[in-house]
Amino acid sequence: MKLLTVNVGRPKAADYTDAPGGMTGIDKRPAEGPVRVTDPGPKGQGGSGLSGDAVCDLRHHGGSDQAVYAFAREDLDAWERELGRPLPNGTFGENLTTIGVDVTGAKIGERWRIGDSVVLEVTSGRVPCRTFAGRLGEKGWVRRFTQSGVSGAYLRVLEPGEVRAGDPVEVVHRPEHEVTVEMAFRAETTERALLPLVLEAGDALHGELLRNARAYVAKYGTPAGPGLVSDTGPA
Repeated sequence: MKLLTVNVGRPKAADYTDAPGGMTGIDKRPAEGPVRVTDPGPKGQGGSGLSGDAVCDLRHHGGSDQAVYAFAREDLDAWERELGRPLPNGTFGENLTTIGVDVTGAKIGERWRIGDSVVLEVTSGRVPCRTFAGRLGEKGWVRRFTQSGVSGAYLRVLEPGEVRAGDPVEVVHRPEHEVTVEMAFRAETTERALLPLVLEAGDALHGELLRNARAYVAKYGTPAGPGLVSDTGPA
């Protein structure tokens, strides 16, 4: 398990984004040499966790709970086959393009050590937005990406340091619960009745997802039994 590339984006004008000033950093390219990784601070104030990586819309992107975005090369390859076009590393706006890592199958709260010093913690999946759709230029992209369930993972920075292409990725902690990135992503998007179940991941969840899940339970109640969800709430 390792990093193929570490990708950063410079601010770029684009007609497909509604970010302030019409700028976006989603066009990420592999960096040469090491890249510093730190906790950027709260959402709305902090941007990317990677030095030199632009986040142009702090309303929706960046911040501690989504400081780093990882996507598996194996999943990019699958999309290449489906779309019939090359998808170089960084095309999905990911900071880390991995190989040998089950990114979407990772558990919320799972911790990865990358290289000698950096430790990251999985927080959620990536919900697609208009800018992502514009970047890809594929018809119905938000719906297609969402239905695939292969979201990639957002991570927070627990221990800062430097990462570079070729660094090994080691899972140093894997929680005992069964809340995966894919399950959390589906709970946020197409299967909201899963929201009570993702609470098993506790405070490791992305803060917004944690609040949404708690609000859902407050309104509709808890699961009816092990592995089951009450039918009192909407799907």
